[in-house]
Amino acid sequence: MDARQPLQDKDIQCLGHLRKVYDLLDALDRVGCRRDRAGNRRLHFGVYCKLMLLYIWNPLIDSLRVLQQAAELKTVGRALGMGRFSLGSFSESARVFEPEQLEPIIAELAGQVRASAQDARLGAVEHVITLVDGTVMRGLTRMVRSACGPEGRYNTSRDGLPVYGWKLHTQLDLETLTPHRIDRTGARNAGEHRENNVLRRNLEKDRCYVADGGYSDQTLFDDITDAASSFVIRMREDSVFENVLEERELSQEALDAGVVRDAIVQLPGARYPIRIVLVKVQPHPRRVRGGVKPSEHVLLATNLLDLATELVTLVYLKRYTVELFFRTLKSLLGMRHLLSQREQGIDIQVHCTVIVCLLICLITGKQPNKYNRNMIGWYLSGLASQEELLDHLNRPDNRGAKKRAKDELWKKLGV
Repeated sequence: MDARQPLQDKDIQCLGHLRKVYDLLDALDRVGCRRDRAGNRRLHFGVYCKLMLLYIWNPLIDSLRVLQQAAELKTVGRALGMGRFSLGSFSESARVFEPEQLEPIIAELAGQVRASAQDARLGAVEHVITLVDGTVMRGLTRMVRSACGPEGRYNTSRDGLPVYGWKLHTQLDLETLTPHRIDRTGARNAGEHRENNVLRRNLEKDRCYVADGGYSDQTLFDDITDAASSFVIRMREDSVFENVLEERELSQEALDAGVVRDAIVQLPGARYPIRIVLVKVQPHPRRVRGGVKPSEHVLLATNLLDLATELVTLVYLKRYTVELFFRTLKSLLGMRHLLSQREQGIDIQVHCTVIVCLLICLITGKQPNKYNRNMIGWYLSGLASQEELLDHLNRPDNRGAKKRAKDELWKKLGV
């Protein structure tokens, strides 16, 4: 649709879904009103978030001016509780709002999401499996440089120019596939912004943190244990352990899962022993300073000393789910164009994007991947019918079926 053409009421077809969260946002209208002594503020925090949700949700609204135009429509104005707003007011208002006030709303929506079907064997893990990782959002270099300074720089391009970005440190609940928390920092992985230090500051009780090698830190292992939680974290496969306390015998189930070693070791300076599990995997390229080196093993560290060995590998296998979440989050967030260039505004847009992900989960009953999001967007735009949307959502999940069939065929052939 040409942005120069005026929007009509029929073009805004998503208000029925957004009303599920609009009632929760009304309670935030007094946030940031301490200086409003005259009591004439109209663009409240709740209205600001409603506008942000409308922008993220509807594919026809692709800029702040089009959002302003949409707010003038009677149907939209009634849902928002206000009509036309000033572009300057929208830009300036973000600095007095408090993005963390959206976290209870996210938690309430997440509590309504039905648990997704998981491998029944994961029930042996007593703690809540929490996938931990960070993703860099490139783009908007000038804004990141002014907001974060040197902490926003994380790389150098081939032509020698500095590359800036944000990093979203995410904890994803595996059971509901919803984010437990998201923390934004500069993209530079150093100091207090380093991934393991961000996780260290946000540790909670009764969680099983699953993470890649960026979180491999013996002091973090001890801190997680002190917090009455557990972890399954990847380590460097060439790590050497001098103090081996116990070499464990591998069961047939562990051998079938590709496990080649299971041992209890004591790391130098660590307060608690850890369990290491070495797993043979299909060789894949691993980037190192000298180029690309094939990697044939994955080394896992955990404090789940009594969990079956094959289940330790199964828990780590679920870590890739957080990467799928990042793909959906970035596609909804639209890093090429943010509605606010203030840090508070960016955090609000990130929180509102998470709310949209949760709404997709509540509406479809499935995880918010890009295919579900696209189909809902086509339906809201009038390109897909309700019947086509339902057929898409009811389609059986056959991901990996062809690969499993191929692997079974190779086994029968003895290859």
